[in-house]
Amino acid sequence: MDITYYDHGTPAERWERAGMFFDAKDYTAAARVLGALVEEVPEQTGPRLLLARAYYHSAQLRRAEAELKVVVERDPVERYARLMLGRTLQRQGRDDEARPHLRIAAALGGEFDDE
Repeated sequence: MDITYYDHGTPAERWERAGMFFDAKDYTAAARVLGALVEEVPEQTGPRLLLARAYYHSAQLRRAEAELKVVVERDPVERYARLMLGRTLQRQGRDDEARPHLRIAAALGGEFDDE
């Protein structure tokens, strides 16, 4: 079994390492650590959301979208995932698909349109 620096350590150590990569704006390295972590603990929302953010910031928008859809499917009232999904879809030029997610995120945050 070939263990690299990205895969080394306990899940908590890898979570911390991913956060350091993310904070240093090395989103590709953060995604590499988080991808394996999400496979190991797929039920946890935090690593999956940070993975989606790393994908978003490294312009891997389809991957970000896929991770965010998993979160929203599991927890439809996860406000931040809705907001990120809407922004990810917007960034891909898919405004019509983004709009419902952004509206739900706004409503969950207590912001209501007068429309």
